[in-house]
Amino acid sequence: MFEDGFIGKIEMLRQRAMPSLFEAMERQSQGGVAVDRDARIVWMNEKYARMLGVPDAMAALGHDVEEIIPNSLLRQVVTTGQPILLDVMYFGAQRLVVSRFPLTDEQGGIIGAVGFVFYDNLQRLKPLLSELSRLEAELETARRRLNENRQPRHTLQSYVGESPACLEVKRRARLAAHHDAPILLLGETGTGKELIAQGIHGLSARAGKPFVGVNVAAIPDTLLEAEFFGAVPGAYTGVDRRGREGRFKSADGGTLFLDEIGDMPLALQAKLLRALQEQEIEPLGSDRPVKVDVRVIAATHVELEQRIREGRFRSDLYYRLNVLTIRLPSLREMGRGLEAIAESILQEIALRTGMPGRALTPDAVEVLARHPWPGNVRELRNVLERVCMLTDNLRLTVDDLAEALPAMRLVEAGETPAPVPAVPAAAPAVRPYEEAFAAFERELLQQALEASGQRASEAAKRLGISRAAFYKKLAKTGLRAR
Repeated sequence: MFEDGFIGKIEMLRQRAMPSLFEAMERQSQGGVAVDRDARIVWMNEKYARMLGVPDAMAALGHDVEEIIPNSLLRQVVTTGQPILLDVMYFGAQRLVVSRFPLTDEQGGIIGAVGFVFYDNLQRLKPLLSELSRLEAELETARRRLNENRQPRHTLQSYVGESPACLEVKRRARLAAHHDAPILLLGETGTGKELIAQGIHGLSARAGKPFVGVNVAAIPDTLLEAEFFGAVPGAYTGVDRRGREGRFKSADGGTLFLDEIGDMPLALQAKLLRALQEQEIEPLGSDRPVKVDVRVIAATHVELEQRIREGRFRSDLYYRLNVLTIRLPSLREMGRGLEAIAESILQEIALRTGMPGRALTPDAVEVLARHPWPGNVRELRNVLERVCMLTDNLRLTVDDLAEALPAMRLVEAGETPAPVPAVPAAAPAVRPYEEAFAAFERELLQQALEASGQRASEAAKRLGISRAAFYKKLAKTGLRAR
């Protein structure tokens, strides 16, 4: 416990500090003014009076503050009790940097306000303003770089190929770009699904917004929820205990590409379905939903219908994603169209590495076309880059290819190479958009009715729509409630 004498010293110091602080601010400022509870001037120093063109500071007393200082905010400070620590006030052609503080009585009640002009020439603030401008420029540069990193690297023109299958992929991609419905990309690994997703985003109305891609299979199950939907600070321990934004929030306004969607755990599929239907997410550790505006493009190399039969993928999520399907052909389906893809890859290698440009001999093209290419374009790029490193020839021959991929020799000799296990490509029948959406809506309504005992009002409540809207949808789909 403090001694009474020490407490007395503290109180004396406090009482003396208040007027001392006021006196110091009055001396250092270019002007000072105080008002009462009704915002009438009760004090003004001579410096401020001269600055305002008032011949005598005493002449200002008793006037409403706005009569003497037209742009004053002291009345606001008196009304709200909140200080305005730093502000620029215009007085004619002058710009004054001012601070304003409320004045209180011993009970804490507002009895007035005081304001000080610390600068009547903004040149004195030039070092501070320069530093502020520098920091703002750095922040803007960081934001621009972040947005650039989130912009797609490829356009639809990056998808090379003139075969009927490739032209159909491009046609469907352009069609998809004009709509905002979810898209499902099907095809073997390495067929360019992310490239097509980026191309669709670049042609869509969301092109100026972020494109965020995530490989579901590459993220541990324990981190998937936070990775997708974010986490509030303190939701879990570890390096991300400060919280995480999540991929949905990062893609807000733009496109979220979900690669290998077939590997998503069932528990997370339910949250993804809600995010797609409601356009809102719930970060880990939070009970408050967050609105987002995201267009989802999903991709997989597995047959989702088979996963549904196995109980590993939700049928309702499948129907929500499978509004428009685009199947990408494998490299072995390209035939002679593979030559254009190989030439494009060789040009890209030359530009990226600085090595001379290369071309393929007709025999080399023929051998490439007969190879099974289980890794598709990714494998072809790997082989061609290896060839460019192993030879100085500007025209690549079959022998050059065989150096990079020994199995080529078997293909050239007409022998059958060892069978390479190929990942089965899903190719479900594709229905027109309106037909697919109608089927999805009908099934959703039917599920809601079954879950609510055929009671229309309860079903409408479960779906989050009005009863009138629910009956209209029933009539449109031909369903009936009890």
